Amino acid sequence: MSKRALISVSDKSGILEFAKELEQLGYEILSTGGTKSFLEQNGVAITSVDQVTNFPEILDGRVKTLNPMIHGGLLAKHDDPSHQAQMEEHKITPIQIVCVNLYPFRETISKPDVAFEDAIENIDIGGPSMLRSAAKNHQYVTVVTDAADYDEVLSQLKENGETTIETRRRLAAKVFRHTAAYDALIADYMTNLAGEDFPELLTLTYERKQALRYGENPHQQAAFYKRPLGSDFSIASAKQLHGKELSYNNIQDANAAIQIVKEFDLPAAVAVKHMNPCGVGTGKSISEAFQKAYEADSTSIFGGIVALNREVDSATAKTLAGIFLEIIIAPSFSEEAIAMLTAKKNIRLLTISYEQTKKDKWNTVSVEGGLLIQSPDTFGLKDANIKVVTDREPTEEEWKSMTLGWNVVKHVKSNAIVVATKDMTVGVGAGQMNRVGSAKIALEQAGGLAKGASLASDAFFPMNDTVETAAKAGITAIIQTGGSVKDQDSIDKANEYGIAMVFTGVRHFKH
Repeated sequence: MSKRALISVSDKSGILEFAKELEQLGYEILSTGGTKSFLEQNGVAITSVDQVTNFPEILDGRVKTLNPMIHGGLLAKHDDPSHQAQMEEHKITPIQIVCVNLYPFRETISKPDVAFEDAIENIDIGGPSMLRSAAKNHQYVTVVTDAADYDEVLSQLKENGETTIETRRRLAAKVFRHTAAYDALIADYMTNLAGEDFPELLTLTYERKQALRYGENPHQQAAFYKRPLGSDFSIASAKQLHGKELSYNNIQDANAAIQIVKEFDLPAAVAVKHMNPCGVGTGKSISEAFQKAYEADSTSIFGGIVALNREVDSATAKTLAGIFLEIIIAPSFSEEAIAMLTAKKNIRLLTISYEQTKKDKWNTVSVEGGLLIQSPDTFGLKDANIKVVTDREPTEEEWKSMTLGWNVVKHVKSNAIVVATKDMTVGVGAGQMNRVGSAKIALEQAGGLAKGASLASDAFFPMNDTVETAAKAGITAIIQTGGSVKDQDSIDKANEYGIAMVFTGVRHFKH
């Protein structure tokens, strides 16, 4: 049986060497378009696809390989007499190797202001068709779509004259993943163009960024996947400068820290433990901001994750280096800071882009047997219909402290209470089954610092007990959602203690 290999690639990495090796192994190389020109210019003998199909490329190259002479050669069963008879009748020659990768659709739509026409022209039709035909018929056909597999295929061909069925099956599975991901990107692009938010079928694709040593616990397996064209301002897009690889829990905590630090324009530092903030600080400098975050909870920060929204300078690095931390995330590190921090072998230093050029439109959460999808909670105080519901208006300093608390409380697991001053959190109560329980935790942590501070709640007060507890601790201002049937009881209690209270009309549950 004659040996044929069909090669058509947009990514030409390693393809010349691969084609030359196949040629030496006795394969006739079929090709078309740019791949054909490239290989011929570099000394590879090529049979043009139109010589096989006896039909020219038409429609500006949109139709080249969609022909029975090609797909018959890909889909025929080599040991089926009926198939062989039909092949002979129609003078179709089998194709044993297919090497195809696709038009760069992803790269095209990632360009700013890409024209619709350019995106459409980079939707490959012939390539996926050949890949799917070859992968379906992998019992007889070796299909390659990734340059990383060229060496293995060549090695087996040289040793055995053919690839193993195990290799062909593995490569076929890789092809179907590849074409599924390709189509998912196209589906997402077209769905967005059509303005559909919740289509009847949701097609998502992710690419593996990292295999993890284990999941939340050592007995659980895990990996980290990144969404193509996802947010730049994210842990998935972070670059690691130093330290051992991230763990599952590191990634979760780092994501939480990044989401909180996004809330601030002033120099800000966020310390996170177990996906909840243990300390948040702002200041005139990043060093001052981190000092405030550290003072907010100097106990819980031990072994935590810190995110900062300014370059880590030498002064900040000196303080950071004196604390046991798992990860430090910042837009950049000065040379002096890197020298100080890399002296600690295991600490991870990560940089991320703080210029949000790309944002994720949806957040997803898996549940057993399904997936929840929602828009991100980007609602801020500037978007709220704020009402002062008490006799006393907040002071300027209380507005500042309520704003900081409100920016943080939306990122704390519900039920959530944050006690804050104008430039730092002083108490965080997270994840309790009743709101006053969270308030007691936050106020106990704040201690004497609660006097004159503000209290932020992620939802309304069902009873006035939270206001009573806050007042006895010295809280002077409260910001909450409002909307309870017993709102007036809380307002009356606030007025009784001279507390200024603000309703936002916006809930910030985080489960």
